[in-house]
Amino acid sequence: MISIRTALALAAILAASASANSLSTTPDALTLHYDKPAAVWTDALPVGNGRLGAMVFGRPEQELLQLNEATLWSGGPVGSNVNPGAFEALGQVRQALAGGDYAAAYALTHKIQGRYTESYMPLGDLLIQQDLKGATAAGYRRDLNIRDGIATTSFTANGVRYRREVFASAPDQVIVVRISADRPRALNLALETRSQLRAEATAADNMLTLRGKAPARVDPSYINYNVEPVAQDDPSGCKGMRYELMVKPVATDGTLATQGKRLQVGDASEVVLLLSAATSFAGFDRCPDSAGKDQHALAAGHLERAAQRGYAALRAAHIADFHSYFDRVSLTLGQYRGKDQGKGQAAADRSAIPTDRRLAEHTAGQSDPALEALYVQFGRYLLISSSRTKDAPANLQGIWNQHVRPPWSSNYTTNINVQMNYWPVESANLSELFSPMNDLIRNLSVTGSETAASFYHAPGWVVHHNSDIWAASNPVGDFGKGDPKWANWSMGSAWLTRHLWEHYQFTGDREFLKQSYPVMKDAARFLLAWLQPDAQGRLVTAPSTSPENAFRYGDGKTGIVSVASTMDMSIARDLFANLDAAGKVLNTDHAFRKEVKTAGQKLFPFQIGAKGQLLEWYQDFDEVEPHHRHVSHLYALHPARIISPLATPELAKAARRALELRGDEGTGWSLAWKVNFWARLLDGDRSYKLFRDLLRLTREGDSHGGAYANMFDAHPPFQIDGNFAGTAGAIEMLLQSQNDELHLLPALPAAWRDGEVKGLVGRGNFVVDLGWKDGSLQEARIEARRGGRCVIRTAAPVTVDGVKARSRRSAIGYTLAFDAAKGKSYRVRPAQKVKTV
Repeated sequence: MISIRTALALAAILAASASANSLSTTPDALTLHYDKPAAVWTDALPVGNGRLGAMVFGRPEQELLQLNEATLWSGGPVGSNVNPGAFEALGQVRQALAGGDYAAAYALTHKIQGRYTESYMPLGDLLIQQDLKGATAAGYRRDLNIRDGIATTSFTANGVRYRREVFASAPDQVIVVRISADRPRALNLALETRSQLRAEATAADNMLTLRGKAPARVDPSYINYNVEPVAQDDPSGCKGMRYELMVKPVATDGTLATQGKRLQVGDASEVVLLLSAATSFAGFDRCPDSAGKDQHALAAGHLERAAQRGYAALRAAHIADFHSYFDRVSLTLGQYRGKDQGKGQAAADRSAIPTDRRLAEHTAGQSDPALEALYVQFGRYLLISSSRTKDAPANLQGIWNQHVRPPWSSNYTTNINVQMNYWPVESANLSELFSPMNDLIRNLSVTGSETAASFYHAPGWVVHHNSDIWAASNPVGDFGKGDPKWANWSMGSAWLTRHLWEHYQFTGDREFLKQSYPVMKDAARFLLAWLQPDAQGRLVTAPSTSPENAFRYGDGKTGIVSVASTMDMSIARDLFANLDAAGKVLNTDHAFRKEVKTAGQKLFPFQIGAKGQLLEWYQDFDEVEPHHRHVSHLYALHPARIISPLATPELAKAARRALELRGDEGTGWSLAWKVNFWARLLDGDRSYKLFRDLLRLTREGDSHGGAYANMFDAHPPFQIDGNFAGTAGAIEMLLQSQNDELHLLPALPAAWRDGEVKGLVGRGNFVVDLGWKDGSLQEARIEARRGGRCVIRTAAPVTVDGVKARSRRSAIGYTLAFDAAKGKSYRVRPAQKVKTV
């Protein structure tokens, strides 16, 4: 449902749009743009180089750049043996569950908790006060070109056209701001920095400096019982990360003077601001204060090198770098050009309309496939901008956060959210950006080994539902104050290893798999110890939860902790299957794989309930919240491949029924997960319905999921996982490869009857280009980057140039199989259209 607040806002925006006399025909296909400054943070535009991030507000007289550094977190390394009584409590929990006493099990599970994670911090702000002599800005525009990674603000005052460009350069590791005017010496600026953290701001030697220190501990935003929720100091001298921000103005002319903590730029024609920042973070297991890096030397080094380059060189290097990632994929929805270019009716070009108005009109029912394509590419833009820093993958907010106590600590939530951030990394042709996530997984395998041993006396490694840059792995909850509904979920390590296996599947990097196999094996070793035989000899998880959900039992009692939730059993099946497949590739570890296979055969089976649905718990309990945002019991459908319409049609039918009962409403990230579910069920129209809801305009204060004016995903509040999963879901509609085949246009919605996409990646390291018209495949090109067996599934028969094999009818469409040569591209076309493409 749309709130009254949003309905009124939509009406105002629609009226403004309708009253416009004319619209520019300038193409803005890959640009978010607006005709007014950002009023709130979720209006501002994000730039980032994976480490440094900025939210650009675009205010003419009082510009604000809210800044972040990806490694700036509160706290320090995790401790060991933080809860010596956990293992004894585990035995008591299992005894209660064996007797069917869910209430006692729930109460006792509180005893198996440790400390909360730490929080991702804001770095500070850069304030740019521009003297416009009292004039009102006219001809205003601010935009974000997501192909170039450049945010621009332009306006006219006193007859002078002013322009600001902002980008975060990965090659040079600085944020660059260029402020210019079309009249000489028309710039008069006051520059200053500030921070919500403990910091000292200075202006000296023609430079601004902000030196500070992050807190030693920050409570999650949902905790309010501590008198001191933010603890500044660590008596041991270990925790509390140091940081430094430097801002250096470079002007072509005019004057530069110091005034207190400000720098004054007078009568300049052009000013380039170079922003450099660094922290003392030296690794997940090193004290950031007493054993940290020299943040001053790091920041000064980046700044000095960038200052020698000049603006033109900095900009050119940044654009070349950004294009090298972004340009791998192109997407056009609503138009197929192909060989019929110029023919047919293309969707109306609405790109000249400001983005917030387009979102409002789209929410009201307007067809705008180009906006939907922009949203898909925006997800890729955000991943390029937020996932390029060692040990610091994209968190709940990517790298953009304005709060000292951000929602859910802006941490790594491992019961779906951090995994969701990386769903598109392979299929969207951004495989290198998986590296920070790989770092986190390996760090967690270290801390998780200590947690497995101290909490559970178990081998291997375990991760619960929250982590941070310090690789926290224990069940959170502050030693019994947290709800086991979320705090004690224990399947994080098993789920995270799926990403290791998928990276191999997409890249074919055997050396990577060789390095990853021990990590996967140790996750399996923990599961083998964690699984317990029930009265029938079936292996179950105990205790078990279905993340953040609850059930009814008995005479209406509420239950949280039980055994063998469907999600737990699905993750166990998935890990065991992936481990065995990895072992076969490497031809190793036969005895252990046999042990795993034997255990897999004893796992508690899937259950179908009285309503025809795949059950969420081990019994047919009613849900406390039938429309709960989590749909954890469908893990086997997505991201795993255990359930599919092709291989397990009855279970797929039950999964479909479970989705129907859950309903289509949800938070932003929940909507995005459902996009993926429906695509896996090959229902493109239902998948598209959920995808369209992801673009539902959301304002601050609204309660429904959707997109903010800057296209950030709205939980609400902002969570970036919905953006990434939305991009992944759109790709799933166009290409699926989880079943060891390339399924072309598996869930194409009627709304996307015409279109083209280039550069998607399928498992096996096949790069796929597709063109379709009137809902039917017109052409495809498959590049075999690795080579090997290639199986194509299509709705209608196809031929492959230079390949003798022909399509064969299958239970779902047709398949064609051939051996692809490494480095070769293959043209695919409908069987009845052999002569031309």
